[in-house]
Amino acid sequence: MARYTGPKTKISRIFGEPILGNGKWLTKNSNPPGMHGATRKRKTLGEYALQLKEKQKAKYTYGVLEKQFHNTFDKAARLKGVTGENLIRLLEARLDNTVYRLGIAPSRPAARQLVSHKHIMVNGEVVNIPSFQLKPGDIISFKAKSGNNSSLTSFIRGKNNKFTWLDWNDNEKKGTFVTYPDRDNVPENIREQLIVELYSK
Repeated sequence: MARYTGPKTKISRIFGEPILGNGKWLTKNSNPPGMHGATRKRKTLGEYALQLKEKQKAKYTYGVLEKQFHNTFDKAARLKGVTGENLIRLLEARLDNTVYRLGIAPSRPAARQLVSHKHIMVNGEVVNIPSFQLKPGDIISFKAKSGNNSSLTSFIRGKNNKFTWLDWNDNEKKGTFVTYPDRDNVPENIREQLIVELYSK
């Protein structure tokens, strides 16, 4: 299986950030993984290594495979505007990410599972493709049968108010992808310019 299914803490320790979860274990062990841990002499990363590491961080954060990520970057490069910012907007517009941002699922992997198992509808149509690209005005909701399943709806916590590009109706349990987000409003610590430089080589 191509998608990473190993320990989340290990990935967080590689980047020194809680990119896969709450990162509570980073306070106990923030050393990079490896048999020598913090005692290993680590060279200062070169330009290419920094760029590659930033790309890997973005891939792990959004749960995107290499080919998917490359295709998303190509699409971002063809759009008007700054390529790096376009890349983040397209990643944020993925259905699985939006389900997570709306507070329907506790994590991106959980949101991906909801979508893959046909629990989520977009504009009244069931969509089971996690990478489905949303457009402004699209409405995200549970399938009727799934919406009555307390084991699924119990995870709903509602969206964070800082995600201004999304709207959530708690009474109807529906969310709206209002617009593509501005880069400043996306909280992920990703230096997208390094990714642009990597692909420009």
